Amino acid sequence: MERLVVQPPLMERVYAAILDDICTGRLEPGQRLVQDELAERLAVSRQPVLQALLLLKRQGFLHETGRRGLIVAPVDPVFTAHLYELRSALDGVAAHGAARRHTAASAAAGRALIERGRRAVSSGDTAAMIAADIAFHRFLYDLSGNKLLAETATLHWHHIRRVMGQVLRDPLRLRSIWDEHAGILEAVLSSDAERAEALSRRHAERAAEGLIAELTLSLQQAV
Repeated sequence: MERLVVQPPLMERVYAAILDDICTGRLEPGQRLVQDELAERLAVSRQPVLQALLLLKRQGFLHETGRRGLIVAPVDPVFTAHLYELRSALDGVAAHGAARRHTAASAAAGRALIERGRRAVSSGDTAAMIAADIAFHRFLYDLSGNKLLAETATLHWHHIRRVMGQVLRDPLRLRSIWDEHAGILEAVLSSDAERAEALSRRHAERAAEGLIAELTLSLQQAV
């Protein structure tokens, strides 16, 4: 019997498409969003676009700017610093727990994720790189056995995706990110919980340092 594929509601698909464009940089900070243009590009009516834009505004991805209407919100360095403080804590606890629970099956799955990430970097596809990065960290969350970690991260996951997109635009960081991921995985598979946690925390902190410095400089230059 042919499997029935259930599509998500139209508004959710429009929301996901616009959010993907924001996270990958296709829609850049400060760029004005025109409802009619989005509806035409996405081949939908104006109503689901309006609903999606209102939701993205509530979530902080869009800002209202008077006559210009809605624009893509800038990536705020203070918010980014707070987001990475949370990520560092969650990732560290996840890696620590994963090191105590890994199996032969999880070792194979983890190494496959590392290879997926390296292929994404080689492809130059930002969306694929973000997806691979998220998949690796979710793998550690799931392996840790602590369901609250993933639930807590999910509350902020779209903002994490957007910040990842900023980090992954730095060509000097691309390959080192997956070298760091590989180091975390090997510590997990060696059952070295302390080292896995330390490497995970440092991985998040290193990404934050470069990005926050870049965002701060951009704000200073804009003044």
